[in-house]
Amino acid sequence: MAALRVPPVRLTGTLSTDPEPGGLLGPVAIRDLAQRLDVRPTKTLGQNFLHDANTIRRIVRTADLTPDDVVLEVGPGLGSLTLGLLGASAHVTAVEIDPRLADQLPHTVADRAPELADRLTVVTADALRVTELPGPPPTALVANLPYNVAVPVLLHLLELLPSLRTALVLVQAEVADRLAAGPGTPAYGVPSVKAAWYADVRRAGNVPRPVFWPVPNVDSGLVALTRRPHPPGDRAATFAVVDAAFATRRKGLRAALARWAGSPAAAEQRLRAAGIDPTTRGEQLSVEQFARLAATEPAGG
Repeated sequence: MAALRVPPVRLTGTLSTDPEPGGLLGPVAIRDLAQRLDVRPTKTLGQNFLHDANTIRRIVRTADLTPDDVVLEVGPGLGSLTLGLLGASAHVTAVEIDPRLADQLPHTVADRAPELADRLTVVTADALRVTELPGPPPTALVANLPYNVAVPVLLHLLELLPSLRTALVLVQAEVADRLAAGPGTPAYGVPSVKAAWYADVRRAGNVPRPVFWPVPNVDSGLVALTRRPHPPGDRAATFAVVDAAFATRRKGLRAALARWAGSPAAAEQRLRAAGIDPTTRGEQLSVEQFARLAATEPAGG
């Protein structure tokens, strides 16, 4: 069955009074536009729309964009953050999975900020399945990521797009803590190590619940990433070791990596070859140590 196509909504002169300056979408405009498009935010698509102008300006400011940056935005929704990003960059490529929202976004920008309309490209797609993007290569990822797929989307885009120099993503606070955690801390785990393969990662602040519609039942946080050279070694092999090490967090690496290496003895041999104590647990290792371990030769190799 073909997807329902809702005619784009013209905002100029018909939108309910909205106090937000600078063309940004405030709470009144967000709800009005959603009603006109018959959009009901769903948990399935992780739809929680930003509507606070101060938060949008803060995100744009924290992203530290230059006039030459090409921004990739995932999940633009009704366009509140998109409008802020367009004024601070050379171009925005917005990837939106919902065809109704993707169809509407260019019209919203044309009505609210017509002088910036030629800076926008909209791609109707699932960000997890994107393999290429039109236009100039993006240099910065700035997005209010759908919380249910935030980590897979982030890692996929970092791998797919080496042109990305920086990223600032808004995610669930617990996920933000995990992404930015360092070795030996309680939140350190698979997302921490895999994000560190690509970039230096840090927490960049909290975002309160009331700036979203609908209001989420979880706290939110910003995570900033700055691309750096990845450790020597193979990404897929390193990530396989990471997955194995954290599958059983309470075990020492000799036991946790037994299946990966072939046996506990083989795991111990490879750990010692990498200069790692076999009784150490995965949460103690840096991404560089995981990469070094992945590069060791199997027993008899």
